Formats: sequence, C-alpha cells, structure tokens
Amino acid sequence: MNLAWMLVLSITENETAIAEESPIPRPSWLPGWTPGWTVDIAASVLVVVLAWLAARLLVRLFSRRLARHLERPSLTRASLGAVRAGVYVFALLVILRINGLDLGNIALSVTVFSAVVGVILAPIVGSVISGLFLLADQPYEIGDMIELADRGQRGFVDDITLRYTKIFTLDNTFLVVPNGEMRQRDVVNYSAEDTRVRLSVQVLITYESDLATARTRLEASARSVDRVISGGPSIRVGGARYPASPQALIEEFGDSGILLRLRYWVQEPYRIQIVQSKVQENVWNAFEGEDIEFAYPHRHHVFDDTSGELQLSADRAQSRPSVETETGPPVDNGDAR
Repeated sequence: MNLAWMLVLSITENETAIAEESPIPRPSWLPGWTPGWTVDIAASVLVVVLAWLAARLLVRLFSRRLARHLERPSLTRASLGAVRAGVYVFALLVILRINGLDLGNIALSVTVFSAVVGVILAPIVGSVISGLFLLADQPYEIGDMIELADRGQRGFVDDITLRYTKIFTLDNTFLVVPNGEMRQRDVVNYSAEDTRVRLSVQVLITYESDLATARTRLEASARSVDRVISGGPSIRVGGARYPASPQALIEEFGDSGILLRLRYWVQEPYRIQIVQSKVQENVWNAFEGEDIEFAYPHRHHVFDDTSGELQLSADRAQSRPSVETETGPPVDNGDAR
C-alpha cells in the first residue's frame, strides 16, 4: 500500500509539468473544436499497429536465419520472443511519450525500486533466470520425451520459454511448470541423445527347473516382440558397452527359487508399457511344455513332541487332522486314534 501511494504522489507532483508539455503537435488541418486527447489516442493506436506489423516482419525475416544458426528450437523461439518484446517495449515508450509521460518524470528512490523488484518482480525474475539456465544447460529440448520423477508423469516437451516449460503428457493433457520448479526437480530425459532404452523383468523359477532352457526361452520371448532390439552392435552407455540382444541373467538364489532377470533394449521410449506387457505375456507362455516351473513361497508345517497337544473331536468324520504340504492344499493324514 505504501508503495502505491508513493507512486501516486510521485506522478501527481509532476502532473503540472506534464500538462505544460505538448509531445504531439496539433495538426493544422484538425478542426479547432476537436479535443487534444483524441490526437494522443489516435497516435497511440497507430504506434500499436505499427509495432505489431514491425514485430511480424522482423520475425519473418530472422526466423529461418536464427533456426539455421542456433540449431535448437528452444533457442530460436526464445530469440524470436526477445525480438517481439524489444519492439513492444519500444512502442510502449513511444506511447508514454505521446501521452506526456517520460520515465524521467517518475522519480523512484532506490528503496522503492528495491521493494518493487523484491515483492512484485522477484518470482518473474527468478523464472526468467531459471529459463536462461535451462536454455544454456540443455537438460531437455523441444520434442524430447521426459518424466517428472517426483510425479511419475511422462510427456513430450512442447515449448520452452524464459518463464515456463510446457509438457504435453501421454494422457493428452498439457502441463505448464515454471522454470524455477523445473530446475529443482529430477527430470528423466528418455530421448536426449539416444532413444534406445533398456528394460527388465524378473522371473522366479524353482530349483528343480532346467536353468539353461529357462534362460534361453526368456531371451526368445523378448526377441520376438516388435520394437525390441534383437541383436546387433553393442550399445554404448558412458564408457561401457552392453549387448544389444536380450539377456537372461541369474540375479539371486532365493529362499523359494532362482531369480532371473531378463534385460532387453527397445528402440523408442514412446510405448514402453505396451512392449513390457507383450514381453511378459510371452514370458508367461515361454515355459509351457518345458521342465520349468514358476516358483512361489511354500509352507510346510511339522508336528512333533514339542508342538503340544492337538484337540480332536469324538466324531470320526471330523477327527481327521490335516497337514499343509509343499505341493498343494492340506491332505488327510489318516484316522485319528
């Protein structure tokens, strides 16, 4: 409130000096009964129209040149936006001058200016600075598929401005995130340099299963799916190289069975869920007719002298205790004596 009153008082003190000036001379052909403010309005409208035309003309002239020179859509759009902003700021200054308002007439002290920047402009300035860092660091580009790690939401980068990043999600919705928040989040880029992505699925088999055959059938179940890389040169990740063809590796000897991990590469990250579902469907059918069985936890109850007493009914039909076995439901142990 104090800031607004100081601006009003500052403008009021200069009102007399502004009124004495005549930035736009009155045309000689204009009738004498025409108010002077109509000339200012007409001139202001003319400046707006000219600024709009000039901005369109400059964008049309420099858009292709900037695109060839910068080679990045985000930088090209930001540069063209800066050109438009420069034209409109210049037009605003001209309009202020036409209406008798000179920036020198509005005297703001250092304290008032600091308050304006700190209270009003700080979030905007922070987003703009973050946008500059994003454009310079290039963590993602327009058209890349990214994922917001904290939300688990994926989408394509539709636009990058100095204030926000616009994401077109896979749910056919738009997500607009300020650049200040984007720099504080963990962003996974699936298509920055190489669109190939490695996926994996875990399978637990029993110790009695044919391990070699299980690994072979797992690799074949992934190799037969479209968009899965079936072979070829090794894929380089950093300083290491990994086989491009699917691999079924022994990960762990667990309590209930042998844990296998099937790793495979997909060509594009755009339909990961569909590819994963198809691979797991093939895995489900891969062991049919083979000496391989999926493992799951079993429980075996043992009764001995230390187990206490077992209460039985006198009725013969209800006097048969049951013991849970490894391979199925509880079975009859015989007549109780």
